[in-house]
Amino acid sequence: MHSGVFYALMAAVLFGASTPFAKTLVGQIAPVTLAGLLYLGSGLGLLTWFVFRKTATRKKRQSDVAPLTKPDLPWLAGAIVAGGIAGPLLLMAGLTLTPASSASLLLNMEGVLTALLAWFVFKENFDKRIFAGMVLIVVAGALLSWSERPTLGVPWGAIAIVGACLCWAIDNNLTRKVSASDAVQTAGIKGLVAGSVNLGLALALGYELPETSIAVAAGIVGFCGYGLSLVMFVLALRHLGTARTGAYFSAAPFVGAALSLFMLGESPELVFWIAAALMGAGIWIHLTESHEHEHTHEPMDHTHAHRHDAHHQHKHDFDWDGSEPHVHPHSHGVLRHSHKHYPDIHHRHGH
Repeated sequence: MHSGVFYALMAAVLFGASTPFAKTLVGQIAPVTLAGLLYLGSGLGLLTWFVFRKTATRKKRQSDVAPLTKPDLPWLAGAIVAGGIAGPLLLMAGLTLTPASSASLLLNMEGVLTALLAWFVFKENFDKRIFAGMVLIVVAGALLSWSERPTLGVPWGAIAIVGACLCWAIDNNLTRKVSASDAVQTAGIKGLVAGSVNLGLALALGYELPETSIAVAAGIVGFCGYGLSLVMFVLALRHLGTARTGAYFSAAPFVGAALSLFMLGESPELVFWIAAALMGAGIWIHLTESHEHEHTHEPMDHTHAHRHDAHHQHKHDFDWDGSEPHVHPHSHGVLRHSHKHYPDIHHRHGH
């Protein structure tokens, strides 16, 4: 399996599993407080990982991760505001009005909106097959939204969840800009900042902190479902590009839906299963996509963890001990060849 596909699917499993667990906490914690605890748990857990890794690797001569740089900060700040603050607040609000199984499937809209922004705003390439898969997912999301329509006619819960998906779609496309840098550092900063802001907002609005056991449970859910998931997602962005990572990540709601039905004893109606079938078909189309053509790599200078593969045939201006992967600034010359590829950090060319 391609490493990027593995990372994307792992991100999907971790995030999808967090939705029903978060649903069980919604009635015990105010949505804004829960959002803060989820991200703070993510940030603190990843900070611990970051410090432990730095201590363990201090004696290495060459690093195998590329730290964030100053040009990365504006992109990261935008991602934090959209995906770390606005997105969780909308999701927590939506979960209070929507069954967890349907909410989990509605989260597939994140992949669709991510792809639309990647294609039409950030100019990432796509083909008819990928577009067809996204159409199926959009139709499924529309069915779920309509099925949750209340008596007065406005599906506020579904609208809030789709709004959260749009925030995360913006987040995903901005995070792609920093995906070559350290994924643990990126996700950890996002968790700490977003968690602190959301928790501060909750306290300012007069909400009290929950019991320690509940706060710890929320932190653990946040570390697994938001922290580790985001690390995997950033790694997938590095290898697959934004739209395709979002497509694989669309498996997340099925994990959440399955756990919701098992944990919460929900009994979905027929429309749920129709929507699930449509979404499954859309994901299958994405999973079976293959992209190959002759393409040209233009000259480029950047820094990221790499091995000396076909795209990295360069010399070193330092004493290299032969360890791989390693990190250093390097230059790519013009290269023209043909092979199967994704729009990763080396294949963001036009067609």
